[in-house]
Amino acid sequence: MNQLDALKQFTTVVADTGDFKQIDVYRPQDATTNPSLILKAVQKPDYQSLLQETVDQFRGRPLDEIMDRLLVRFGCEILSIIPGRVSTEVDARLSFDTNATVARGERLIELYQAQGIHIDRVLIKVAATWEGIQAARQLEQRGIHTNLTLLFSFCQAVACGQAKVQLISPFVGRIYDWYKKSAGAAWVESDNTGANDPGVKSVKQIYNHYKKFGIATEVMGASFRNVGQITALAGCDLLTISPDLLSILAATKTPLNRALDATTAQALDLSPVHYDEMSFRFALNEDAMATEKLAEGIRAFCVDAGKLDQLLLSA
Repeated sequence: MNQLDALKQFTTVVADTGDFKQIDVYRPQDATTNPSLILKAVQKPDYQSLLQETVDQFRGRPLDEIMDRLLVRFGCEILSIIPGRVSTEVDARLSFDTNATVARGERLIELYQAQGIHIDRVLIKVAATWEGIQAARQLEQRGIHTNLTLLFSFCQAVACGQAKVQLISPFVGRIYDWYKKSAGAAWVESDNTGANDPGVKSVKQIYNHYKKFGIATEVMGASFRNVGQITALAGCDLLTISPDLLSILAATKTPLNRALDATTAQALDLSPVHYDEMSFRFALNEDAMATEKLAEGIRAFCVDAGKLDQLLLSA
């Protein structure tokens, strides 16, 4: 058995791509997209017609509506391949606007439903700012399930659990990147691999907290830099993995064992944690890594959303 098949015994495997032709190869349960992945996909010859058709069909409509229709077009193509759910992201430029995020999330779901897609097959992806988490709380109360992304800290995860969001995506690789860059010449790679990887440790802390206190929110590790980070989180609810790393797992025969376990987590001696807005903002501010990576991630998604705008305008 290869490592990809072994991993699927413990964990729901999700494809992290907008390229649905690659998704078809690895047969994951779910798929996730974001503005950067869609931007990458529409620049490939195979997908340029999707962008052109969407623009031609809805020319003259507001740009943000055409953008959402393009995202839903990709999502529908992906859902025709996978058995599970697709995550579609709200424009990152709305990351600090609760009401606008709710409105865009509702519109995305309406567009999917107009294509005959059941509401339970879509997760609305929202940045895990305080405003984004409150928007997700409102969407969940309306029966729209959410995926909270750009999540780097324990306080973000706790607040998401309190909001009863469906799923969170802690970013393993970007946490690793920050600590490696921060350490500079003092970084020793061998001391920070597998279970000792700072990104892996962050996800394990969140997973154990959720399982200990019966929080139903699903944990989906994301943003992996190497296979070791993935295998160290075998047993996590879900892992979203790029096609490049999926191919390595599929080609590797080394035995793979469960690393995270809900029963083990329930036996841990942990204290309950709760955040209101003030304590959340303070805790996030105290975490330099999470503060920097959250801001950086939003900026990067905003840049790519702007590039997508330009492609739509010029089509």
